[in-house]
Amino acid sequence: MIASHLPLPQANPADVGLCPLRAQRLLDRLQADVDRGRLPGAVVLVARRGKVALFEHLGRQNPATGSRMARDSLFRIYSMTKPLVSVATLMLMEQGRVLLSDPIAKYLPEFAGQPVAVEHDGVRTLVPAARPATVQDLLRHTAGFTYEFLGVAGVQREYAQARLGSRERSNAEFCAALAAIPLMFQPGSVWEYSRATDVLGRLVEVVAGQSLGTYLREHVFEPLGMTDTGFTVPEQHLPRLAEPFAHDPDGGVPMPVTDFRHPGRMEGGGGGLVSTARDYARFLQFLLNKGALDGVRLLGPRTVDYMTADHLGDIPVAPGASASLLPPGHGFGLGFAVRIAAGEAPTPGSVGMYYWGGIAGTTFFVDPAEELFAILMIQAPNQREFYRPLLRDMVYAMLVD
Repeated sequence: MIASHLPLPQANPADVGLCPLRAQRLLDRLQADVDRGRLPGAVVLVARRGKVALFEHLGRQNPATGSRMARDSLFRIYSMTKPLVSVATLMLMEQGRVLLSDPIAKYLPEFAGQPVAVEHDGVRTLVPAARPATVQDLLRHTAGFTYEFLGVAGVQREYAQARLGSRERSNAEFCAALAAIPLMFQPGSVWEYSRATDVLGRLVEVVAGQSLGTYLREHVFEPLGMTDTGFTVPEQHLPRLAEPFAHDPDGGVPMPVTDFRHPGRMEGGGGGLVSTARDYARFLQFLLNKGALDGVRLLGPRTVDYMTADHLGDIPVAPGASASLLPPGHGFGLGFAVRIAAGEAPTPGSVGMYYWGGIAGTTFFVDPAEELFAILMIQAPNQREFYRPLLRDMVYAMLVD
């Protein structure tokens, strides 16, 4: 076993300035929700000062079969894929193979001349883009794209009609379909959460000359010892895949998630990965270490600082559903939200903290000022907006030094 495949060091909570009673309080809160049938199960991991102080599993991995949750249970991490693809892009930047100021069309010519749709009083017109969208725009979600589930504007309806969420297309075919639909916003004009990172995944393929999955495996996952992370789940590991309730416990609606028993063709840079709490903890410790882990350096420290700085400045957040994803006191870096004010937001956190989550409920945050990160792995899509702030509140309550 090589050094990069070793687990992160362990510590008692008190040894790294965390209150054991308050750590137990988080576990009790999650267990109570498991017991009352609101949460199938969870894996929670909290690390500080380079050591894992809390790593527990609760409830059921699969409520249909009754299998128990385990530390190594596999989770669909959806948009927690985005920071990994963003790191891969910045690695290519550091190698001089791409500039963040480059137009997307330099690498993906199908996006050249993509018009912008303007809707007024029910009438849509197409206008030229004022400037090309860039690689930086893809990383910070200012390229003018959107998501079909964020609203019912004309462009969003076209996304849905084109089935952009289908796993049956290759990344190249996905980009061809997306490029045939107008942009929803002028590039650089607003922050709109979007399929930009799916485009970024294809850009990585073109620049690197490899499939996205192969590039990530060889240049990110294997060097960091992320042995259980990938775009597919080998058949022998399917029993380890955590599942949601078949129906939402709060409302009864079905809760469909990606079916990894049927492999797809698309390796979605915006949301296609499966991972474990242990694997993702290694990735977050790599970021907290400013680009290195166990003697392996993938990014320079200044690049990590750049990545985790706010890249929006005065660029506004688009009205509508995107506004709920970026709360007051936060900006956006190159792959995740970044805290820019100690107050304003409805959850605690230091300036410089960064975070993101996945649509099925997984979430993480990294606080460099406190040398802290936390991960919550759940498959509870409709409960995600409750558990994300709960994790933040209760982990910050653990800090006692």
